[in-house]
Amino acid sequence: MNDPRIQDADPEIASLIEKEAKRQHEKLRLIASENYAPRAVMEACGSVLNNKYSEGYAGRRYYEGQQNIDEVEQLAIERLKSLFGVDHANVQPYSGSPANLAVYFAFLKPGDTVMGMALPSGGHLTHGWNVSITGSYFNSVQYGVRKDDHRIDFDEVARLAREHKPKLLFCGATAYPRLIDFDKFAEIAREVGAILVADIAHISGLVAGGAHPSPVGRAEVITSTTHKTFCGPRGGMILCDEKHKAAIDKAVFPGLQGGPHNGTTAGIAVAAKRAATDEFKAYAKNIVENSRALADRLLHHGFALVTGGTDNHLAVIDLTNKGVTGKKYAKALDRAGIVCNYNSVPFDPRKPFDPSGVRIGTAAITARGMGKDEMVRLADWMNDVAENLDDEAKLASIAAAVKEMCDAFPAPGLDVR
Repeated sequence: MNDPRIQDADPEIASLIEKEAKRQHEKLRLIASENYAPRAVMEACGSVLNNKYSEGYAGRRYYEGQQNIDEVEQLAIERLKSLFGVDHANVQPYSGSPANLAVYFAFLKPGDTVMGMALPSGGHLTHGWNVSITGSYFNSVQYGVRKDDHRIDFDEVARLAREHKPKLLFCGATAYPRLIDFDKFAEIAREVGAILVADIAHISGLVAGGAHPSPVGRAEVITSTTHKTFCGPRGGMILCDEKHKAAIDKAVFPGLQGGPHNGTTAGIAVAAKRAATDEFKAYAKNIVENSRALADRLLHHGFALVTGGTDNHLAVIDLTNKGVTGKKYAKALDRAGIVCNYNSVPFDPRKPFDPSGVRIGTAAITARGMGKDEMVRLADWMNDVAENLDDEAKLASIAAAVKEMCDAFPAPGLDVR
């Protein structure tokens, strides 16, 4: 049977892939949930492992021919257990949201109470927000941040937990630029008899690299994506104490999904091996240093940052004092070669699709080897964009300078002609 490569089999798709590689090379990617997967990870994801169906778990499959697949999955599990110091790891969730949903299915019945961080305060949809299944099928109680400094309001968390007695208490966020105090959350969870779930999707690479405190020993269950700061494939994982192993595994399969994506599992194993190296620890440290340097320079230019700065890989800019909306600013930045997402800020008076802020992150640009000097130049360009939103010639000039800097820092895993 004829077996052409993609360039011959589907030139339209091949062209779009090539264009996307060029875009990822030529622009500064500041979306906090994105990164560059290393070549080895992408090779694993695109391998013959995708040809195999593998319902069940290693040693307990429903299809034969699993000799190699079982070893791949077991390697991923053992590497994650060693890396994070946990009793058990499930690497089969298709992404972070399914991983969180599996936790609900493992421990709750419809109508049971769950507590999580409200989306406008920086939480995730799957922490019980009302448009998500997690806020529709369960009794969701949402905590937030203080108005004066936009930090997590632990007095409110404790008060709501005592009042509503949730079975699950979620901590972790998608747009919160400060360290998560897992000890405080654990204390509140213990007091009310809740299972503490730490969603570290954004910070798992920082945790693995020692650049953020670990929830291990505090949260009984930990969920995460496997890309973002972890530099792996688009997948999910659940880490947990031994006592929850059976419930978690049953919730993932057969509870929510069938066969795992074996190429992704291999990519997770490759990423976990890399995350155990000294090189990765230095990378995690550099992410945070770059984030702080970028934030400091933005503050120098008069930008207002939620919480006043950052402790991790991301920052949220409130553009109200600049007289521009987040959507318009994000689109102008993109034309200038700088890619971020518009984002609500705490207590935002504007709608989510046209909010007051943008969210930025440094994981991808740090993966290219950029450092503090580049962060200063980046902040200067971002200020120039804010001052020249409708000057297309100026934006094009910035985009050219951005491309020149990107050419000096090739991105991992990209083949750009």
